[in-house]
Amino acid sequence: MMRDLPRVHLVHGPTPLVKRKALDALLGVDLVIKRDDATSGAESGNKVRKLEFLLGDAVGRGATTVLTCGGLQSNHARATAIACAELGLRCVLFLRVADERANDPHAVTPAEALPRVGNVLLDRLVGAEIRYISRSLYADRNAVMEQAAAALRLDGERPYIVPEGGSNGLGSFGYVDAMREVRQQLDAGLGGGPAKFDVVVHACGSGGTAAGVALGAADAGVAREIMPVAVCDSAAYFEAAIARITAEARRLAPELGDPAPLAVDESARGPGYGIMGEAQRKTLVQIARISGVILDPVYTGKAFVGLANAIERGAIARGSRVLFLHTGGLPGLLAQGDAFEHDL
Repeated sequence: MMRDLPRVHLVHGPTPLVKRKALDALLGVDLVIKRDDATSGAESGNKVRKLEFLLGDAVGRGATTVLTCGGLQSNHARATAIACAELGLRCVLFLRVADERANDPHAVTPAEALPRVGNVLLDRLVGAEIRYISRSLYADRNAVMEQAAAALRLDGERPYIVPEGGSNGLGSFGYVDAMREVRQQLDAGLGGGPAKFDVVVHACGSGGTAAGVALGAADAGVAREIMPVAVCDSAAYFEAAIARITAEARRLAPELGDPAPLAVDESARGPGYGIMGEAQRKTLVQIARISGVILDPVYTGKAFVGLANAIERGAIARGSRVLFLHTGGLPGLLAQGDAFEHDL
């Protein structure tokens, strides 16, 4: 059934599986990196896989405008904006900011108030309409987008809402498919295959990638267990979100069996969403210098720290075969250059 769903083709795949001996030596595991930061061009990252199904559904329904949301420097919002430009769709982004005066979700944020760096620069380049909303209003983001969609319908538009992070059952199929792609690579002898991995590790910011990885890893025999690394909320929050998305995906595709066992790691959340602690920043720089692998401070950097923490405390045994999913995020790093002033 999943194969019969409408889909647009955005991913430049299969994305490579790579080895870095310096990282094996640093961690004491057999590490393979799935370079999903290479899914496409400026829109690259894990969100593109989800958007193949979500925007396929939008196009199939005749949508004219896509609405989605995220933090100010959201990778998901950027990927959605670029993909919408490619498909000829209008895109409206609701971006969370600290200013509590941003309480009118119908107000377009003036150009002079918008940054010209990172993901927001790319959002603006492709002509996305940006509406700032406060943290308190963002707590009701789904209702905010529904209200905006209703207003667009009155104007003759056909709106389509993509949830935060593209994280629903439909979006999760992007990572069911990604795990099938990994299985094909392993069967071809790539990534040390055909043996499966002991664990897949990746950043977790909304739960959709984790749900798809868990379902896909079990379906394709890719890994024994999954370790999403929380970048903001608690492990309990994400485990509930992942369970909800997994159940939704299985209703859409009953042929999918039980997901692989999953335990969310919350050891690397740091000071807050999008913010790394000093030790985490130093780790990000170290990884770049010894391996050439560029991580970002919002997602992949924290995921790598979570992996190192899990090995240190014995949750992942030394010598394990580990697949690290590099989910992208380079524009977010480029927007935080000043934070690394004393680490370079």
